[in-house]
Amino acid sequence: MHNLHVAIIMDGNGRWAQRRGLPRTAGHLEGAKAVNEVVEAAARAGVRALTLYAFSADNWGRPSAEVAALMRLLRRYLMTETGRCIEQSIRINIIGRRDRLSVALLHAIERSEQLTAACTGLHLRIAVDYSAQYSIMEAARRAGADPDLDAPRFQELLDEVDHSAVPAGAVDLLIRTGAEKRLSDFLLWQCAYAELFFADCMWPDFGESGFRAALDYYSGRQRRFGKVAAEAGS
Repeated sequence: MHNLHVAIIMDGNGRWAQRRGLPRTAGHLEGAKAVNEVVEAAARAGVRALTLYAFSADNWGRPSAEVAALMRLLRRYLMTETGRCIEQSIRINIIGRRDRLSVALLHAIERSEQLTAACTGLHLRIAVDYSAQYSIMEAARRAGADPDLDAPRFQELLDEVDHSAVPAGAVDLLIRTGAEKRLSDFLLWQCAYAELFFADCMWPDFGESGFRAALDYYSGRQRRFGKVAAEAGS
């Protein structure tokens, strides 16, 4: 699984909590535990890059109390888990817009990125205030009328827009939990030829076993990228 870029839409925290008669914030807390388990599983499996969809640009439309709780949870995660990431040589990078985040969260992001910048293991990317459509439009605006623009250069512009410290490249495997089957404005350019794995369980129940099942599914896929192998004897 080396050189693999895995992306995950971590869906179902709120529904997980509501089915248990708990506030939605309790589901987000359990979801954070699942993040730790999956990150460590990805590192053990030799995954190169793991991109987690933590907060979309559209999530600002949720109740303000839930948004505030999610932002506090992200800040707490960065403050408490950065040390563990350094121990495992995991590099942290937050991708997405930063102009709408609080000063306190921005400081936590910058601190985690700086402290893990020399790590050479798993590249952990967490998407916050992220919208693929916004990123593509902004990259196109920056490209202007460049006649020499090609796909690699456009990807560089996307990385600049998204504050991607290290190029992660195309997504090989996209996982979504929560029994939904849609991309939800996540890494649309990078997922052009991604293998898709949809899990019926909610994100807090996914864990290492679910992640391993997704990797096993991927290993059984035959990736042709639109091409067809030549027939024998042709």
